[in-house]
Amino acid sequence: MEQQSARLRNTGFLTFFFSGICAISAGVVVSLLQERYGFAYGMTGTLLSLMSVGNLLAGLLIGMLPSVLGMKPSVLLLTIGYAVGYGIMGLTGVEILLAVAFFVVGIARGSVMNTCTILVSDHSADRTRGMNLMHSCYACGALLCPFLIAAAAKVSTELAVFLLAALGLVLWLVYAFTPLGGGKAKNAKEKQAIDWSFLRSARFWMLTGLLFFQNAAEQSVNGWMVTYFKGSGIIAGTLAAYTVTVMWGATLVARLLIAFVFPFKSPRKAMVGMSVLCTFFYVLLVRADTQGMAIALLFAFAFSMAGLNPTAVASAGRMTSVTSMGIMLPVASSGAILMPWIIGIVAEKAGLAAGMASNIVPCVGLIIFTLLVARLPEE
Repeated sequence: MEQQSARLRNTGFLTFFFSGICAISAGVVVSLLQERYGFAYGMTGTLLSLMSVGNLLAGLLIGMLPSVLGMKPSVLLLTIGYAVGYGIMGLTGVEILLAVAFFVVGIARGSVMNTCTILVSDHSADRTRGMNLMHSCYACGALLCPFLIAAAAKVSTELAVFLLAALGLVLWLVYAFTPLGGGKAKNAKEKQAIDWSFLRSARFWMLTGLLFFQNAAEQSVNGWMVTYFKGSGIIAGTLAAYTVTVMWGATLVARLLIAFVFPFKSPRKAMVGMSVLCTFFYVLLVRADTQGMAIALLFAFAFSMAGLNPTAVASAGRMTSVTSMGIMLPVASSGAILMPWIIGIVAEKAGLAAGMASNIVPCVGLIIFTLLVARLPEE
């Protein structure tokens, strides 16, 4: 039993690593596609938002499909989207097909996130450490993505996205060879035993609100920062793509420190401090006008935000289940749908700098919700 538990936990770590490469690469790939095909900032925001729509839908489906198909068939059906989506991007520049491609990449991202959350949280003795370690694996993948894409893009943009499609296929094969749960009969019994009481919990909805603003702020930076640095001229075009490495390098360091060196004695109070710091550094970031200052502040922003998502999910405590996560994470991911799209609209009307400045709003929302969560009684 212990060996099986370790295998499932390690599957969560490994597949979240591959998801880190494939999911974060979308922000770099959309910049390459925008340069190649010349579509407007509004289209860039739409593609990023469609990926988040797919992410939301996947979360809802992974909460419902297992009771019909079984856990493993559901996961395999949804996670093939990385291979399919990036495959489409490598074959065509037709906008409607690119929209479909980003949508199915989002479905895969959402499915992997929910599946890994359950695998790791259910099989970790220390949930906060387990979730931060899992998200560290994601950060490792995100850290590598610009190097992989840059190396492949020297040959062609098509090779870069086909490489991502291949990595998505590897992720899918890991799930294919891992026992992920029972079939229809077992899941039918589980469906009857589902406890929906979490929907009446203030803790559940406050954590969902916190994650909504965290998704909005982080996904906007992931998706738009490369385009922003290129468009503003703050960082040279070739170097701008590597700002993703700066961001995820900071994220990786912070999460490993939380997991192994400086574990939180009071996770909820720590989230308040993180939200205040990431808002402070983001305000300075959008005001930066030199390359060195921009990179330093991006590192500080990412370092401050790094522990928010995994610590918030770990704070769900007894509410963590396929069903509760299948509602919490998709609802929260709607922030990642709205904010990149809003930035695109503001950028077209008032300029790219104004668009990026609007991302301060979800940062302030983070402060409000972390303060609300900090006031909740201990379980």
